Amino acid sequence: MSGPKRFLNQESIVLALALVAFCVFGIFVRGFASTDNLLSLVRNVSVLGILGIGMAIVVIGRGIDLALVATMAISCASTLVLVGSYQTILVPLLYGVALSALIGVVNGLLVAYVEIPALFATLAMATLVYGFGRLELISSDVIYVPANGGWISFFGARELLGVPTPVIFFCAMALLAHGFLAHTRIGKYIYATGDNYAAARITGIPIRPIVVLQYTLSSIIGFVAGLVTAGAVASMNTRIVNSTLVYDVILVVVLGGVGLSGGRGGIRNVVVGTLLIGVLLNGMTILNVQYVAQNLIKSLILLLALVVDSVLNPRDEQTDQQGDI
Repeated sequence: MSGPKRFLNQESIVLALALVAFCVFGIFVRGFASTDNLLSLVRNVSVLGILGIGMAIVVIGRGIDLALVATMAISCASTLVLVGSYQTILVPLLYGVALSALIGVVNGLLVAYVEIPALFATLAMATLVYGFGRLELISSDVIYVPANGGWISFFGARELLGVPTPVIFFCAMALLAHGFLAHTRIGKYIYATGDNYAAARITGIPIRPIVVLQYTLSSIIGFVAGLVTAGAVASMNTRIVNSTLVYDVILVVVLGGVGLSGGRGGIRNVVVGTLLIGVLLNGMTILNVQYVAQNLIKSLILLLALVVDSVLNPRDEQTDQQGDI
């Protein structure tokens, strides 16, 4: 019985569903299997997957980052504004990394030291980041890539050896994040923190700095996703903050098998969750399914994923005492 149990888990089921959905759309939906559509699919999936990686790092540590999309939009848009003033790419890139890291550090400090529940701290930060960005950093909702910013297209509109660069960035981020979480001491600390906060503290793990680091990494990864988005469409539309993207990110993380109770799952789970949602969204778009109906379907899938997560990763007494997310 151990063999079937090992392979019959949430990750394998979601991967199988993704393959089935891909085959069904490919056979019955005209245009789904075309080269142009598949390229569009992988580009869109890549952005969602990169954001999912950032969210997963926080969720594994028993947190959540609702400010991730706001961080992506504002840090990238303000970077595009700065690009017009510099001929070099170094200063704008360092600025974007520094701004996103600052947002992540503030998130981490609020959660780890002020002890505000992550759900409320990051929700408030999302509103603050978007409001401050629109008032002080950028002049309009949509910021276009300046004439001297052609290098930004490398992140989202180029190909290397026939592979779109968004896919390359997604794969690179996935490999780096997997290596970090699975093969470094800090990565093991993140798992330990998410698995049992009190026990991790007793063993001498620096819990509060680890939490701050989680949110900092999540925000920087969000900035990378913003560059990929801006490279693909030559602009950054900050109104994306008011979209359902953050819920799509949570969906791919939970659906893939990363437990909201913390300490469970990994980057591979994010990849399979991203594949399934990407295929479903692309197929529904080709079928001209209304946007409201798409959101309804995604909501139902998210609710189902949360129910499955609560069954597979039940809350324990220690989670309740901590307040979870």
